[in-house]
Amino acid sequence: MLAVAGWRAAAPISAAAPQAPPVLIESLAGRDSFALYCAPCHGAAGRGDGPVASALRARPADLTTLAQRNDGAFPRDRVRDFVTGTGRQLAAHGTTEMPVWGPMFRAFESDARARERIENLLSYIESFQAATTGVNDAGSQLFRTYCASCHGVSGRGNGPLADQLRRTPPDLTQFTRRNGGLFPSERVYRIVDGRDVASHGDREMPVWGDIFKAGASAAAVKARIDAIVRYLAGIQERPA
Repeated sequence: MLAVAGWRAAAPISAAAPQAPPVLIESLAGRDSFALYCAPCHGAAGRGDGPVASALRARPADLTTLAQRNDGAFPRDRVRDFVTGTGRQLAAHGTTEMPVWGPMFRAFESDARARERIENLLSYIESFQAATTGVNDAGSQLFRTYCASCHGVSGRGNGPLADQLRRTPPDLTQFTRRNGGLFPSERVYRIVDGRDVASHGDREMPVWGDIFKAGASAAAVKARIDAIVRYLAGIQERPA
């Protein structure tokens, strides 16, 4: 009894000890999931240089070049399979020592939450893909559909409708030259989105942010504009 009593008396002390962080975080945001589950190996920017990378047998992959290595198209289905372990042998992780996250997520939360967590994570990884102009890239396809008629397939303002406009569409390959060698991603996003009203002016450019919103979620609209901005970053002429 004394031993039991002594154990019980000590219990509050052990209860006050630091607890391990939860396996899952409440947030389903892709950025938050990436920071907890991926960044330690792949790095905060996804370039394979996380704090744990040097301890692994093989360097983690640079996740920013997935689209570049797939003809410009982000291989969402393949990345999903790799993350969840679906449709591949577990040995595919092999020497990278990367956990198979799908079963782990489902062990601690509902299938619906696990699916949403994974899809948000994939969308976040897609959002930081390096600029690419591959023909299958989402940005390339969106540019050809919505922008090339005025700006031209090369983005130089010489599209088939350019002569019918009151002002010649600007050369979209010159953003970096006019900005000291840096591509102004945020400003270009606002131009496409329509928030940079001065840039639209009387150039008769549609406000694509509003057009894309028709029947689409805010996340889908952002993904479209992000893809166009990445494409424009890829066609910039660099200062000599």
